This record gives sequence, C-alpha cells and structure tokens, in this order.
Amino acid sequence: MRLAVLLSGGKDSIYSCWRAMQSGDVVCFVTIRSCNTDSYMFHTPNIDLTRLQAEAAGIPLIEWQTAGEEEAELDDLRAALHEAINRYAIEGVVSGAIQSVYQASRVQRICLELGLWSFNPLWLCEQEEYLNELIENRFEIIIAGIFSAPFNETWLGRRIDPEFVNRLLSIRSKYDISLTGEGGEYESFVCDAPFFTRRIVITRSEMTYKNHNGRFLITGAELEDK
Repeated sequence: MRLAVLLSGGKDSIYSCWRAMQSGDVVCFVTIRSCNTDSYMFHTPNIDLTRLQAEAAGIPLIEWQTAGEEEAELDDLRAALHEAINRYAIEGVVSGAIQSVYQASRVQRICLELGLWSFNPLWLCEQEEYLNELIENRFEIIIAGIFSAPFNETWLGRRIDPEFVNRLLSIRSKYDISLTGEGGEYESFVCDAPFFTRRIVITRSEMTYKNHNGRFLITGAELEDK
C-alpha cells in the first residue's frame, strides 16, 4: 500500500513512519505548517526542519500552510492530502496519535472522505515500553518544547534516554502526566532514526521559557553522514 506520513518532526510521527515502512510503501511525507503556535491539531516547534528530516530519509515532502484556526485547519489538511493523492497516488495515511481522540478522529474522517486508509501504529500503546523501544532502536530525540508543570527549562534540549524515562516515571508518581507527552506536557524533535541515511546535527539554538512554558528553537542545523 502506498502511504503518506503526517510528519510533525516529533518522535511519534517519525516512529510511526518507521513502523509503516515495515509493512507498506511510504511514498511521501506531509507537513502542515501552522501559523498558530497553539494549534489544536498540529505540532509547531521546529516545524521548518521537517525538510531536513525528509532529506535525511530520502522521502519527498509536501508542505502545506494553515492559519491554525480550530476546525478550519482541517480544510488545509484535506487539501494537502488531496495533493498527495494527485502527486503520489497514495492509498493511506499514517499518523502518530497515541491517545488523542480529537486528532485521530479528525484524521480518520478526512481519510474516509478521500477514500484513504488511516493507520495509527501507536494507538493506545504501552507508553513506557514505547519510550524504551525508541531508545533501544537508537532514535536520537531531543525535547523541543515543554508546556506544563512540573517541567521547567532544564528539560529543554534534553535527549530521550534511560535517565529521561526514569525521571518521567518519578514525576508520574506525583503528577498525572502522560509519559509520551500526549497530554501536551512536552514536544520533541528527531535528529536521527533507523531509516535516516544521514543524521541532523544542531549547530545553533535558542531557548525561551516562562511559567512552565518553553521552547528549544533550532536556529541552525545540517546533515551529517552516519
């Protein structure tokens, strides 16, 4: 089956792509670039760098811009997927939703309208097991944004590694958080994945932070041979 992957730059979309590759043919990425940093549907930290991820993977990328208005942004997703049908004859769409019924149901509805199959490899996964699988398979992931207590600026730019998972487990014993950030606690960016032929090296970055809301902004990056 010819598949398009909704690429956000974060761990869930990249991992879902990897899983999809094991049973289907990923023929393109689709990235929705939202002008609204608080988009209801779409990841925004470092979204411009999905171009480097697509290049590292050797997969063509369709980029589509949206104003990020609630529900109206779905029209832009629909248009982008229609473009993917026309250019790459896709038959299905892969997304990285884990628990968000809001996101998953809307992607599924659009797929149904367009006659596409909707695939969510991570849906209702065991979250600690998933994070450990990322580490075991050498995904290189940093924290690109934090958006709730008890996360603070010390988390920004951190790598997802065993120590990171242990800290999350400790926090979960006190706070009701999602280990994968599905509740909006944090966002990530993938610098390397098993199917990348090159890895992304960050050369410049900036951080913004206030009241448990912060972003790790990658202002310079390049591809390096593995």
